[in-house]
Amino acid sequence: MRDTVDPDFASYVDARQGRWLRTAYLVYGDLDRAEELLLRAFTRLSLRWTKVDDPDAFVQRLIYQPALRPWNRAKAFPDEEDEVKVALGSLTPVQRTVFVLLHLEELTEFEVGDLLGLSHQSVHTHALSAFGQFRTALGAGEWRDVP
Repeated sequence: MRDTVDPDFASYVDARQGRWLRTAYLVYGDLDRAEELLLRAFTRLSLRWTKVDDPDAFVQRLIYQPALRPWNRAKAFPDEEDEVKVALGSLTPVQRTVFVLLHLEELTEFEVGDLLGLSHQSVHTHALSAFGQFRTALGAGEWRDVP
């Protein structure tokens, strides 16, 4: 077993952990769960660091794919007063994941589809419905109603 950490791996984790923790928190609505998933993903990556071609995709899959599983129905942002978090919490887990990856991580629909194992059409459909529900929850109304 190694006693030292690869400096490249350490700088990789240091550069990405803040952004991915923030994104995972918005996807799951629970900071403890987001931290746990991120730690688990980085741990698994550390065991395969020299063998993984795309470490970003590897970690992101481990963080975000659990949000799509049927048993992931815990209420996001319970007892929250921030209207943006309440609006995010009103989305389904799949909608919230797609919405956050598209708008916060700035991934394309194709990249989100590859990352989550969804078709481009499915990502597009979830994105449109999430955007509409998010706007409605914030009191902005349906985007199609704008003159």
